[in-house]
Amino acid sequence: MEALGEEGFTIEHLSRIVANMDRQDGRSLASSDTFAPTTRQATERLIQRLECLLFPVEHAWPEAVEGTQAQARTELLGVVVWDLAHQIHRAKPHRCDPQEVPCSGLLQAFHTALEFAAALPRILEKLSLDVTAAFSGDPAARDLSEIVSCYPGFYAVMVYRLAHALFELGVPLLPRLMTEIAHSQTGIDIHPGARIGSSFFIDHGTGVVVGETTEVGNHVTLYQGVTLGALNFPRDEAGQIIRGQKRHPTIGDNVVIYSGATILGGTTTVGEGSVIGGNVWLTESVPPFSRVIAQPKIELKSGHR
Repeated sequence: MEALGEEGFTIEHLSRIVANMDRQDGRSLASSDTFAPTTRQATERLIQRLECLLFPVEHAWPEAVEGTQAQARTELLGVVVWDLAHQIHRAKPHRCDPQEVPCSGLLQAFHTALEFAAALPRILEKLSLDVTAAFSGDPAARDLSEIVSCYPGFYAVMVYRLAHALFELGVPLLPRLMTEIAHSQTGIDIHPGARIGSSFFIDHGTGVVVGETTEVGNHVTLYQGVTLGALNFPRDEAGQIIRGQKRHPTIGDNVVIYSGATILGGTTTVGEGSVIGGNVWLTESVPPFSRVIAQPKIELKSGHR
C-alpha cells in the first residue's frame, strides 16, 4: 500500500488541478448543466474512484491516461474533487443568481470538496491501521493486499471513514448514501455519524449494525451479527421522536465483541479491555476488563444422555 503525499493535498495545489481541468475541458464550476446528480450510480462511481486513489496497487483506475502513477493519481484527484463539488451542490442546492458568476453556492461546495480532499492522507493513515488490525486479528489473511481487495469488513470501514469525513463537513445525504451502498454490498450497516477510533476490525461482518451516535474506541474487533443499537426512542409531547440525543452505546478501547451480540442504549458503556461473548443481550454498562457471556441452557430429553 502506498501512502498519499501530504504535499499533494494543499488547497492551493488542488485549486490549480481543478482550474487546469476547467481550461482543458472547457467546463466551468459555475455551469449548472455539468452537475453530476447525487444518485446511487454517481455515488458508486465516487467510491470507486476514491478506492483507486487511496489504494492504486490493489485497485487500478481504468480511465487513467498514460503516464506515471503519480500523474494518473493527480488526474484522478482532480476528477474526484470536481465531481464531488457538484454532488455536494446537488445534495444541498443553492439558487444561483444569473448575475452571480461564479455562483457562491457552487464555490462553497467546491471548497468543501477541497477540504475533504485535504483530509485524505489522514483517512488513509487510519485505514492503514485498520488493515494492520485485520491482518493481526485474522490468521487466514495472507497479506495486506488481500484484506484491501477482498475483505467486506474493510470495504465497509473504508466507505464509512470517507463518508464520516463528509458528515463532519456538514454535507447532507451523500454520506448516508455512501454507507448504504456499502451496506447493500457487504451486509454491514455503519451510520456515517458514528465515531470510530483507530485499528478497527470487523471480521466476516454480515449483519453488523453500528448506529449514528455509537462511539467506538481504538483496537476494537466486532464479529458478524453484532448490533450496536438504540434501546428506545424517546418522544416529545406531540409523540414525535426526539432527535439529536445519544441513543447508541459507547465501546472502550481494546474490546472484542463476538458474533450475535446486541448492545443497546445511549447510556450503555462497555469498559476497556472487555470481551462480550456471542449472543449476549446487553442493556447496561459493564466495567473495564469484564467478561460477559450468555449462559446456555441445556435440556436433555428423556432416554437420552
